[in-house]
Amino acid sequence: MHYFQREDLEGLSKIYRLNLLNSATGYKSAHLVGTRSKTGVENLAIFNSVVHLGSDPALIGIVLRPTTVPRHTYSNMKETGVFSLNAITKDQISDAHHTSAKYPKEVSEFDQTKLESEQKNNWEAPFVKGAPIQMGCRFENEYPIKENGTILLIGSIQQLYISDSLLLEDGWVQLDKEPIVTINGLDGYALPTLLERFPYARPKI
Repeated sequence: MHYFQREDLEGLSKIYRLNLLNSATGYKSAHLVGTRSKTGVENLAIFNSVVHLGSDPALIGIVLRPTTVPRHTYSNMKETGVFSLNAITKDQISDAHHTSAKYPKEVSEFDQTKLESEQKNNWEAPFVKGAPIQMGCRFENEYPIKENGTILLIGSIQQLYISDSLLLEDGWVQLDKEPIVTINGLDGYALPTLLERFPYARPKI
């Protein structure tokens, strides 16, 4: 088994360290975040840092990289106060990954890929057409993480769309009923398969 201590990690090349530490923590959710600028330009960017924070109220968190360079998704969220989260399917991974390319703010990633923008219920942020799970979220707060300059952004779920095939009678969403992908690291995409679902665990004694 390979062993790395802190000094070893700090001595690695940037790309090797980035690949190692992004993938070693395991599979992560894959989302396309849709926003629109005040001037009307739509933006779409892939994120692997979306986490569930609570169900009452319905809150999610997104870790954003340092704003030492322009971050169009972040600036649009701040300007308009809203964004969308869209699950990614197997047939979308090439275009979804391409949204990580650094385009100027006046260029929409929708125009550079085959991904299509979709408007729903007058929500100001665009959704991704065909995404089996779509969430319309409102920007609520942000917390700077001083240790590395990243930002924990808090969003509240205002609208939720789920494909009929995914939603079970008890409200559980079985993701593998459609080809919804996860991300391993920054550039590896995988299709998970449900192994088992267990009841609520209680002490045996």
